[in-house]
Amino acid sequence: MKPRTPFVQSGWAGASGALLGVIVGLLLHLFPFGLGLAHWSYDLPFVARGSSVPDEAVMVYMDDESHDKLGQSRIEPWNRSLHARLLDRLTAAHARAVVFDIVFSDPSPDPKRDADLARAIKANGQVILAADTVPAGFGTATRQRLVTPPTVALRDAAAAFGSAEMVPSHDFAVRRHFHGSPDDTIASLSWEAATLAGAPVTQQPGEQFRERWLNYYGPPGTLASVSYYRALDTNATPDARFRDKVVFVGARLLTLYAGERKDEFRNPWSYWSERDRFLSGIEVQATLFLNLWRGDWLRRWPPAAERSILLTFGILVGFALFQLRPLRASGVALAACLAVGLLAYGLFAAQRIWFPWLLLVMQILVVTLGSIVLNSIRLYIQKRLYEQTLALYLSPKLVKKFATNPAFLRPGAEKQTLTILFTDIANFTSISEGLDSDELARVMNQYFQKAVNDCIHPADGTVVKYIGDSIFAFWNAPETQTDHALHACQAALAFARQEPIVMNGRPLLTRLGLHTGEANVGNFGSTERVDYTALGENINLASRMEGLNKYLGTTVLATGDTYAAIENQIVSRCCGRFRLKGFEKAVEVHELIGLTAEAEVTRPWREAFAEALKRFQQRDFTAAEAGFRRTLELHPNDGPAQFYLARLDEFSQHATPADWTGEVELKEK
Repeated sequence: MKPRTPFVQSGWAGASGALLGVIVGLLLHLFPFGLGLAHWSYDLPFVARGSSVPDEAVMVYMDDESHDKLGQSRIEPWNRSLHARLLDRLTAAHARAVVFDIVFSDPSPDPKRDADLARAIKANGQVILAADTVPAGFGTATRQRLVTPPTVALRDAAAAFGSAEMVPSHDFAVRRHFHGSPDDTIASLSWEAATLAGAPVTQQPGEQFRERWLNYYGPPGTLASVSYYRALDTNATPDARFRDKVVFVGARLLTLYAGERKDEFRNPWSYWSERDRFLSGIEVQATLFLNLWRGDWLRRWPPAAERSILLTFGILVGFALFQLRPLRASGVALAACLAVGLLAYGLFAAQRIWFPWLLLVMQILVVTLGSIVLNSIRLYIQKRLYEQTLALYLSPKLVKKFATNPAFLRPGAEKQTLTILFTDIANFTSISEGLDSDELARVMNQYFQKAVNDCIHPADGTVVKYIGDSIFAFWNAPETQTDHALHACQAALAFARQEPIVMNGRPLLTRLGLHTGEANVGNFGSTERVDYTALGENINLASRMEGLNKYLGTTVLATGDTYAAIENQIVSRCCGRFRLKGFEKAVEVHELIGLTAEAEVTRPWREAFAEALKRFQQRDFTAAEAGFRRTLELHPNDGPAQFYLARLDEFSQHATPADWTGEVELKEK
């Protein structure tokens, strides 16, 4: 009889993958939870492209320095006579046009100042003023906005006035052009500026309401700008800076007038910049104008076209990936993601078209995950029984408890003091590189077999899980053990003294970390999937002890909490106090050396090291250096001594804080 084709390789699998791909793509496109991916699809190509600086516009900022230099209040409108002076300056410099992103909606307390500004506006002849607009109301048939225009005198003197309204996304980034709607009685400030400057796009009927997307030219602060007080000074700012330019005048990071309300926006670079993360409304207005003037705005395909692409792509990628084994599916998925990214960038850079390409990437990732899950389920059903799974990952004690007490499988946890053990193989990645998968599995099975059966289980430890080449185990759960710290330390020493297993011609050397502390321990899974484990900060600290071996050149490290429970029962030495990344308090660290019968053999170099460490913590770095060198004479290649010697220069050259207690800060994990 011809064997049946496995489900994962059948047409049904491909059809399931195609359906999954289509569902993911359409859901992300139709519903708000996909909006974040769409925004990132818009933002990322800008960062890859880099920046450019157009020279057709310049901004005059009413910034903090100008407030101080010109004596202007931060809670009241500026003296309009200053704006008149600025306009006279710009008129003399032959600016192409002047755009005020300031709403002069109320008369000035001094009528003469309004008269000065009206005169300067009329004399220039190319001035556009801002109007404030708000929605007319909810639940009405109209979509008109209520307009708060400039005062009559200023409005009559100006060439035009426009709405300063912009429509930011939920993340405060302005991505779409908004120049008004057919129901509005006023166009946008940037559209009026482009019209006055003679941009060709403004001469074509209907173009005002066409969908456009901002083409940002660089990070916040890219466009040319001048502080207001310097713009008034012909010596500080020559006329050439403004000649034939459209000048935008407004507050930096504040809109309307200084002090009224924050007007900060993000642009595509904001998420990556360490400084200048926000740009002001006036810079957005200038960018909108430049897009119209230069005709280089971005476009986006209609929603129906995008959905068709998502539909077709979901069918193709879903059908293909569900036919492949996990490793090959992962490789194909990675290649597909790269291809999608490159194609999206090509459209952006060459055609100024942006597309929510990250939705395609998400389709790939979800379908790949689905393919892996499907394969995993099939393999699990074929090769694993429930009891065998328990026996593989848990100690015999837990296997028996789970099998005889179904109630123990229910989710739930309790706080318990544990002694936690983490292990890791040094340089495992480089050792295993290029090794045949079957040989890798054989060696690692042998390694885990010796570790668990010869070290952890004989000491009544519970193996929680294998994490790559690491082992996570603890003591004092599920059954209480009065001497759990001693048992854990004995298991760790037995582990460290095993004859190393050889892989690829190199011995597998294990680093071990121990910590005793309270954790939440119990079954965090369900009756269908057992995951008996422990969670909490103390689990992380045990893992950090294992990682600290790499820096100290040691094999078994334990915290002071574990040492306090086994003092005088295990030979050890204090390696100092360390401030570890992610932990506020410094941690006392001890190296486990052996059983009490071995104390005299190691005593000379342990005492030499202890004296050197004491001098180090007393800031006597000269004596400490001599002590650590003495330790190396008695115990060549001693890791902790070498660690401190390598850092003594740094401590000698930089004064330590007055409250320093000898701790060493490690900024890496």
